Amino acid sequence: MNHDASNERAEGRPATAVTIGNFDGVHEGHAALISTARETVGADGRVVALVFDPHPLTRLRPEAAPARLSTFPQRERRLRELGADEVIQLTPTREFLALEAEDFLDRLVQRFQPAVIVEGEDFRFGRNRAGSVDFLRERAGAHGYRVIVVDPVERALRDQSVIRVSSSLIRWLLKYGRVEDAARLLGRPYELTGRVVQGEQRGRTLNVPTANLDHGDLMLPKDGIYAGRARRVDGEERAQAGPWYAAAISIGTKPTFGEHPRICEAHLLDWDGPLDDYGWPIELQFRNWLRDQLVYRDVQGLTDQLERDIAATRELVSARIPAGAPARV
Repeated sequence: MNHDASNERAEGRPATAVTIGNFDGVHEGHAALISTARETVGADGRVVALVFDPHPLTRLRPEAAPARLSTFPQRERRLRELGADEVIQLTPTREFLALEAEDFLDRLVQRFQPAVIVEGEDFRFGRNRAGSVDFLRERAGAHGYRVIVVDPVERALRDQSVIRVSSSLIRWLLKYGRVEDAARLLGRPYELTGRVVQGEQRGRTLNVPTANLDHGDLMLPKDGIYAGRARRVDGEERAQAGPWYAAAISIGTKPTFGEHPRICEAHLLDWDGPLDDYGWPIELQFRNWLRDQLVYRDVQGLTDQLERDIAATRELVSARIPAGAPARV
């Protein structure tokens, strides 16, 4: 189907920019795609983000699928905050993934009639990843769109090394507990969302009650103790989000008390609500790495260390943060 972008503008319809990807984590590289799309079509234009979710490898080679950094609702919310008008989920069924690149492009043009397609240089699509930005350029004239390739985004880590932002590198940083460096690539602290579930309730016996998070299939950072913040998040649009609380976050298997499944739990400083009211949604942000998980000879040694962790968290993160406080680092 041929389409002239000038006709779209002449007929009074807003110009549409389309960008496609996994957008896992919605990092600074993804932000550059949305920003470029918005600048290209202007304030009156339409920016559409097409998001593969889950990752196509979960269908093609599940054993090779990367750990998940964000849920689709997280991605949708963040992409809209960055300037996308529409965020559409592309479910990678086997039939969809079997589409030839030409067929994929034909469907894209027919549905969205884009004036511009905005992608990174390594964008691939279609069966056997046959489609590329060169493929898009070759067919731009026939379909009436133009292609803008956004340069890779680079950021400096805490050690001053400069690296290219990518979801895979963010996963690597989280694997080693480097949440502050991950935040530099994300443009904000790494977040986990889920519901509070019942744990062993051991924390309250130590006078350090914790909220146990059911994180689903989201990636947990390296086992250890972190300073962060937490809040209750009711409602799809976060309109009912509660205030932020500083939180000492523990990830691991509770080695002092024997063998346990790997969990994520958070002690909310100055929290005045119940923690045994299970099922409520919570959002955690990881701000600082504090220490590795350790095995203690006795409970007193553990409680002494927990007190130090809480003091460190209070020093690093404001104890109670207004609900509207920005999350961006």
